[in-house]
Amino acid sequence: MDLRKLPLCSLAFFASICTAQSFTVPAGTPFPVQIEDHLPMRVGQAINAELIYPIYVDNTEVLTAGTVVSGTVVGLRANHSRRVTARLRGDFTPFRTPVVRFTGVTLADGTTVPLVTGVATDGAPIYRLVAPPPRQGGFVHQQWDNGKQILKDKLAIVTGPDKRDRLTQFLYTQLPYHPQRIEKKTAWTVESSEPLSLSQTAVETVAKEQPVAATPAPAETDSRTWIIQAYLGGGLSSATSKSGEAIEATVAEPIYNPDHTIAVPEGATIVGAVTEAKPARSFGRGGTLHFDFRQLILPSGVTQNVQASLTGADSAAPDKLALDSEGQVKPKPQDKLLVPFTLLVLAARPLDVDKGEGAGGGFGKNAVASNSLGAIGFIVGTALQQRNVAAGLGYYGAAISIYERWIKRGRDVTFARDTRLVLQTTPRNSTMLPSPKL
Repeated sequence: MDLRKLPLCSLAFFASICTAQSFTVPAGTPFPVQIEDHLPMRVGQAINAELIYPIYVDNTEVLTAGTVVSGTVVGLRANHSRRVTARLRGDFTPFRTPVVRFTGVTLADGTTVPLVTGVATDGAPIYRLVAPPPRQGGFVHQQWDNGKQILKDKLAIVTGPDKRDRLTQFLYTQLPYHPQRIEKKTAWTVESSEPLSLSQTAVETVAKEQPVAATPAPAETDSRTWIIQAYLGGGLSSATSKSGEAIEATVAEPIYNPDHTIAVPEGATIVGAVTEAKPARSFGRGGTLHFDFRQLILPSGVTQNVQASLTGADSAAPDKLALDSEGQVKPKPQDKLLVPFTLLVLAARPLDVDKGEGAGGGFGKNAVASNSLGAIGFIVGTALQQRNVAAGLGYYGAAISIYERWIKRGRDVTFARDTRLVLQTTPRNSTMLPSPKL
């Protein structure tokens, strides 16, 4: 068919169809991805990661969770803080952090489209912090609950999945030098640097499952509680954030009313402020961070007052952070007694000389004391057959443990840009007004 012979109205019709058959993921869209297996730590290593969460355009899901995003390791950076901590314990492995870049997205129909992103270096396994129910009882009861949780976490190391792999990695840490790898479930969140065009054909299966978009209903007709998934617009830290500091997050997925009209569209902005921020201090005192959101701004510019609290957040340090029922994030309670006490008892064993053991003490006693420094300590403490040397190595390991738990500066609470948040939001009884023009 010769399109040149068609009337102008027919050409306009075909043009509208072509326009409707494509979606454009705008530049700056977060792509949270995660690898499903261990990878070698080397430059040039290919990465096939999967999207952790779906991506929406105009309230339509265009990329599903699990979509493959490919990239490579483009560099390795020295991890200085980890190197220093490891060397104090006799581990001289030159720890590195991979620098990755993602370059392609494999669509549902098997085609791969190019993706342009910046580099990412903050890769780590991601877990969801979930706010527990309000705590009951007084101080003693709460400390007892903390102790039970610590014990549960310790038992999970030997009872959870992949026990054999964790044992192998633990044995590696006892060596003065051992191989490195990119750990299974390591995740990165990168932002697209250029728009990503997707055809309707590639996303039609996903689009069929989505409700038809509609004009958001007025706030007065919907007083339900919304559970909003959003991306944090900027980094937050208990070390640098101040009370009253403005923050914002971008809604990642649309929220629907019971009649399938859209209550909160994807791309809306939710605005709030830091309500409490205390930096970490010496003697193991961790930082605290609390923030909430008070206003919802729709893409049309209409605003609405809301009451929102943090009920969940992705974290690269689930063993270090905890979220309470009021939305406050603090470092997890640390085992400050059991490990140092155990190391002190083992360090004293070589000095407890039984009759007939001689000046060297005993092989077993020297071994358990000096092993606090891994293989190097074990070899030195047992080869010299000197109980004072073995005990000294044991007390050195105990001193490091005491310093890290009781004297060292505590942990700060940090959320990187594009951290995925879960907000429980209740609309207030107020009129939606257009935001003022600048």
